Amino acid sequence: QVQLLESGGGLVQAGGSLRLSCAASRSIYSFKTMAWYRQAPGKRRDLVAAITSAGSTNYADSVKGRFTISRDTAKNAVYLQMNSLKPEDTARYYCNADDPLNYWGQGTQVTVSS
Repeated sequence: QVQLLESGGGLVQAGGSLRLSCAASRSIYSFKTMAWYRQAPGKRRDLVAAITSAGSTNYADSVKGRFTISRDTAKNAVYLQMNSLKPEDTARYYCNADDPLNYWGQGTQVTVSS
C-alpha cells in the first residue's frame, strides 16, 4: 500500500506564495504520473499540475505561469510551488500517484485571503 503525505498548506494573503510537499512511501520513479489536484467546497476535484516519470509536466490553464510542479527523486517527494496566489486558489490540495493504480493523500488546506 502506497502512502502519500502532503504538507505545506496554510493561510496566505493574495499575491503570496506557498510550497506544497508530497512525500511518497516508495520510489516516485515507480509511478507513471504524480500530480496535484484541488477541490473547493461544493466543487469537483480538478487537476492542477502533473509530472510524468520522464519529467514531462502539464498544468491547468488557471495556474500556468504561477505554479510549478517539481520532484526530488532522492527524497521520493513531489512539490508544488504556488506564486501569485489568488482567492480562487483556495481549496484542499491533494497529491495523487498513478502506477496505474490510483493513490491519494489526505490533502492539505490552502486558503488565500483577499
